[in-house]
Amino acid sequence: QVQLVESGGGLVQAGGSLRLSCAASGSIFRINTMGWYRQAPGKQREVVARISSGGDTNYADSVKGRFTISRDNAKNTMYLQMNSLRPEDTAVYYCNVRLLRLGQASWEDYWGQGTQVTVSS
Repeated sequence: QVQLVESGGGLVQAGGSLRLSCAASGSIFRINTMGWYRQAPGKQREVVARISSGGDTNYADSVKGRFTISRDNAKNTMYLQMNSLRPEDTAVYYCNVRLLRLGQASWEDYWGQGTQVTVSS
């Protein structure tokens, strides 16, 4: 079994900052790509940022220069530092992890439970 636990969401004023965390645990052999996605009410889920096992990153244009994704491979944990938050960043944020479980031969995608981020104007 694999568990993804997210934390760090909340309510913040425009211009403020939040830091999200996503910790993976369980029968994990190796983690490949990790990423953050978000879904606002009435909209489709969209990618926010992704990071490879080697640390290569890519971001949605809407968050470039404001958000920073990082990971701690020793802790199987990923972070999203969000600065200069805007009301349009309001959404439920989900972490996604592609991993290989112990004893398995195929990569699998897992999702966190989601954490609400609300930015007030």
